[in-house]
Amino acid sequence: MGLSQFLGFFVFLLLSRVIAAATKSDVKFDQNYYITWGNDHVLSLNQGRAIQLSMDHSSGSGFGSKLHYGSGFFHLKMKLTDKDSAGIVTAFYLTSQGDKHDELDFEFLGNREDKPITLQTNVFANGVGNREQRMHLWFDPTADFHTYKILWNPHQIVFYVDDVPIRVFKNLESIGVGYPSKPMQIEASLWNGESWATDGGRTKINWTHAPFKAHFQGFDISGCPADDDQNRSIQRCYSSQYWWNSEKFWKLHSTQKAKYENVRKNYMYYDHCSDRPRYPHPPKECLY
Repeated sequence: MGLSQFLGFFVFLLLSRVIAAATKSDVKFDQNYYITWGNDHVLSLNQGRAIQLSMDHSSGSGFGSKLHYGSGFFHLKMKLTDKDSAGIVTAFYLTSQGDKHDELDFEFLGNREDKPITLQTNVFANGVGNREQRMHLWFDPTADFHTYKILWNPHQIVFYVDDVPIRVFKNLESIGVGYPSKPMQIEASLWNGESWATDGGRTKINWTHAPFKAHFQGFDISGCPADDDQNRSIQRCYSSQYWWNSEKFWKLHSTQKAKYENVRKNYMYYDHCSDRPRYPHPPKECLY
């Protein structure tokens, strides 16, 4: 290949990536999502490419994906409310239907101005949760948009903040640890959690700052749409034909591990695995 051919090929690849990124950012809200509650507290912006959820005394608000998924690499870009947000929960999560549900949670627990917001993650499998981890972020999540991601495949679940893995939940069904496998819907919401969210519920919402507003972007979805037959969905959605199920995503690579360990060491302040009063004997998933 000559120099001119090489340069032409390089430019083609670069343009392809730019076009692909632009196409993803161009996806409008109503292509993949719909408002689930608080309709009059939801505002569409930038020709449907951004959504504002708001909350006041009368209601919060939320939206969800039109489809349920059986695996994927899910994301939303979020910018949290920039006022005194104590008692307010902003959430991005995956959840199944029914009593013994599966769920993967990002929950941002608001705080008084000049105090850090807590990011809490949780994992439910077959109705069993209580796997909280809490951390403070290394940036102000109210100042700009950041991307929050959930990888879910047959081998592991990984929570990311931008490109930094902050939590890993391995598939340990072989030793009796439940692993999410039910079709799940993507949801996001802004709601009143003052009974528990800030200082264990001691710090309440300051309603003089209402309405509270959170902003969302990035409505493209990389996921395997599920159907009514759960077993069939598992078999199809765990297939290697989906890029997020490939071997590259079975475990963290060395650079990701270093970032992950840094977050756990410097920003995490609660892990259910280390809570001996609550769990005198660590849950099985904490031993691996």
